[in-house]
Formats: sequence, C-alpha cells, structure tokens
Amino acid sequence: MTIPPYAVAMDQMNRFAVYFAPRPGAFADATAALLGWDSVSGLSVPQPALPGLHAPLSELTAEPRKYGFHGTIRAPFRLAPSLSPDAVVHTVRALSTGLSPAVCDGLRVENLHGFLALIPSGDLADLNHLAAKVVRATNPLRAPLSPEERSRRRPESLSDHQRALLDEWGYPHVMDEFHFHLTLTNRLAPQHAENTAAALSAYLAPVLPSPFRVDDLCLFGEDAQGLFHLLHRFPLGG
Repeated sequence: MTIPPYAVAMDQMNRFAVYFAPRPGAFADATAALLGWDSVSGLSVPQPALPGLHAPLSELTAEPRKYGFHGTIRAPFRLAPSLSPDAVVHTVRALSTGLSPAVCDGLRVENLHGFLALIPSGDLADLNHLAAKVVRATNPLRAPLSPEERSRRRPESLSDHQRALLDEWGYPHVMDEFHFHLTLTNRLAPQHAENTAAALSAYLAPVLPSPFRVDDLCLFGEDAQGLFHLLHRFPLGG
C-alpha cells in the first residue's frame, strides 16, 4: 500500500471515490501534464503546448482537471454520517486483497458523446467484473443521495433502468451500464473534436500502455476546493 503525503488530510475530504490511476512513470506524468493537475502531489503542473488545438489546452481540460487523470470504478460519494474515513480505507484495502488485476489490450482516444476520453480495447469482462464488485462492496459506505445530488444526475435524461441504478447504487452508469473510460477533455463542439483527438492521440502515443492493466484500487478524496487527491493506492491481490 502506498500512502501519498496528502493522506493525512482524509478527514477534510468532502467526498471519496475509487478510481484507476496510473502508477508512477511516463504515462502518469504525461496525463497529469495534459490535465494540468497532479492528484498525487496535490499540485498544478504546466501543460504542454500541443499543435492543432483550436483553444488553449487549459480551457479544453477545465472540467476533468479537478478530478485528476483517472478511470472511475466507484463514482464520488459522501460518506455515511455514522462512518469515519477509516471505514473507507479498511473497506477498500480488504476488497483489494480479494480481487485480481484486470488486463485489456490497450487504450485509444475516442469521442464519447462530445468529450474525448481514452477507452480500453479487447476483452473487458474482467474489468467490468472488477467494477461491479467494487460498487457492491462500497455501497454501504455512502450517504443516501440528497435531492440536489440526484437532480445533478439529470434523472429525466436517463432510462428507467438507469434511474433504478442511480437510486440503488448512487450512480446510473454501473453494472450493465458501466463503460470504463479516462476522460481527457470537456465537451467539445463537433467541428473541433476530430482535430483535438488527433492532437491528443499524437501526444499520448509514446506512453500509452499496451497491454493496459488495472493493478490497483486508488482511493481518492475531494477537498474543499473541489479538487481530487490520491489518498491511498491498494494493489489488487494484496
């Protein structure tokens, strides 16, 4: 288990989440720079100057920046009032020891309903199984959705099935509606998406992992400014 320095402030976090985040290395460095936020150090980092963009990278990545580069496994949730942050740590640590890493062929940049993201290719069965296990095991940790939180999920835009998932699990894109992705940009106008995707693909090509592995459960926390920090990294399989 790796404990970044920011873990000392767990009791100050407004929400918690379980994410994939890359281990230290070229992929982690490049993606932190792309978004301009290093969730391990808790510091802003300079963003690269990429050719072919219609706007500054800082503008294009404003929304995903606050979350840090990640793939959602358990979406952010408020802790149940009766629990302490230690309960989250113990639950995710225990869960990680009984789960095996998930391996996919690789990652590619795709346009997902207007925003750009990296999505995995190949057999995703193990990754989907991992995510479902995490959602089930962490559900007792979360406070019920407030009316405001439920409204932010725009339930009127969801299918009946997605609304049922939202009410049961606190998030509509879980279980059979889960689609793992690593967000790179805000929502883009259609005329800009193709050029932006080409620029990001060229930038990331040298560091994209092949195969792509989810080897850890990463516990993240949201601070008072709405920025997410990596608090603990738990290797899968112990």
